[in-house]
Amino acid sequence: MSEVVTGEAVVVEVRVAQLPSRALAFLIDWAVQWAVIILAVVLVSQASLVTDESLATGLLILFVVLVTVGYPVAFETISRGRSLGKLALGLRVVSDDGGPVRFRQALFRGLAGFLEFWTFLGAPALITSLLNQRGKRLGDVFAGTTVIGERSPRQAPPPEMPPALASWAATLQLSGLSDDLANTARQYLSRWHELSPQTRDEMGLRVAGQISARVAPPPPPGVPPHAYLAAVLAERRRREEMRLARARSTPPPYGPQGYGVQGQGVPAAPPREAGPPREAGPPRGDGPTTSGGFVPPI
Repeated sequence: MSEVVTGEAVVVEVRVAQLPSRALAFLIDWAVQWAVIILAVVLVSQASLVTDESLATGLLILFVVLVTVGYPVAFETISRGRSLGKLALGLRVVSDDGGPVRFRQALFRGLAGFLEFWTFLGAPALITSLLNQRGKRLGDVFAGTTVIGERSPRQAPPPEMPPALASWAATLQLSGLSDDLANTARQYLSRWHELSPQTRDEMGLRVAGQISARVAPPPPPGVPPHAYLAAVLAERRRREEMRLARARSTPPPYGPQGYGVQGQGVPAAPPREAGPPREAGPPRGDGPTTSGGFVPPI
């Protein structure tokens, strides 16, 4: 994972594409380009029988330039950073600020790619990718782009509430449970079936002990660690879903229009009716005050 700072100064985490996946995507694009070049050579050779040889040579050079440079530039501009190889492997070229790649950036990448791959057989791209922290090749460095992976790894389903612990979990105090500790328990449960019995018991007791020190009340006697952790995480998820549901259904705190300056959708206060003069009383400041400075009415 790598952090990308957007134009609005928002830090977003993205998954930078690894070198093997980028190499395989390039091989797919490279095979497609060679197929188009071979087809162009066949067509030009047939056309050279009825046209001038210099014209056929010029057409062949034009086809080669369009395939080697125009292919990546056109695909990355039209499809917003995805060529056929990147589309097959779930990769995309984006700007360093996380935005879609622009034509200027795609053109820089295409011209640099012609030198990197077609002139020097990919040696500069390989060396630069190994030295760069984000795996950038020279074209990415010049254009200010990054290749990211769009296909996130499959996540294990959330743990389900054990029916025997549902009533006990409803009484839990979860304010002391941190996100890091909850993620540790979630990772343990996702790999619980893959661990050996000894490792599974040792890790379960350690993680359950850390969580029980921050969660009350303690579990009922005889509850295994994985069931205890599943109940805690399921109850935590249930309360979070309820909180989000209430937040979405709560009406505005000041009514549909709110209160503000007169003339901005807020009705003006009705005029006060004339009546007998009010009797003078002690000033409001003479009454007792609260600690916050509020003066109660007399």
